[in-house]
Amino acid sequence: MSRTILVTGGGSGIGRAVAHHFAAQGDEVVVTGRRTGPLKETAAGHDTLRPLVCDHTDPAALTELLAELPGRIDVLVNNAGGNTDFDADGTTDLAAYARDFRANLDANLLSAALTTKALEDRLAAGGAVVHIGSIAADQGAGSYGAAKAGLASWNVDLSRALGPRDITANVVSPGYIAGTEFFRDRLTDERRDHLVAASAVRRAGSLDDITGTVAFLASPAARHITGQVLNVNGGTRTTR
Repeated sequence: MSRTILVTGGGSGIGRAVAHHFAAQGDEVVVTGRRTGPLKETAAGHDTLRPLVCDHTDPAALTELLAELPGRIDVLVNNAGGNTDFDADGTTDLAAYARDFRANLDANLLSAALTTKALEDRLAAGGAVVHIGSIAADQGAGSYGAAKAGLASWNVDLSRALGPRDITANVVSPGYIAGTEFFRDRLTDERRDHLVAASAVRRAGSLDDITGTVAFLASPAARHITGQVLNVNGGTRTTR
């Protein structure tokens, strides 16, 4: 039986890979983002994948999105986000600092919270909510790291709220993943080599590493896993 999956921020990178994975399994997938062109590229060649434009930081846009979505969502993947500091204009006064800090909170924390709240009545029993976090939540990266740490903390309460409905809620926390637009083409060879060398496995993470983890958390095998952060970083940051 096919499921209905919503993947936010699916125009490229991890979101696109996750959407393609579920579509290949025969699920009905809705993929959202702010850019029409990349969304169409994501959906091309996939009959069960539908692209819809939405800014997930905007309550009005989310309300409009609800009218286009089915009444039941089995899996919600909150992937929309990214480090908005890469898009900052370089202004350094206090007002700019506040603006830029809020931009990361909105993109990476508020977007997930608003989307989940908007869909709370449509999330199906036996389903899953999976957020895409970041190793930056533990290693630090300014307001981006703070936003991802907040996401992990907020997910604890979310898991408790959804648990009685037989819905799980977890965070997948990637380290350095090759093949994404995260660094906006600003990643130097030296920085890349440093990130790879910092991992125990001495390789960059792949999109398949993340899609496999997301798929596991959305599978029957993970029904007793909730309120957790699953680190997928090749051993760059270890836990006990």
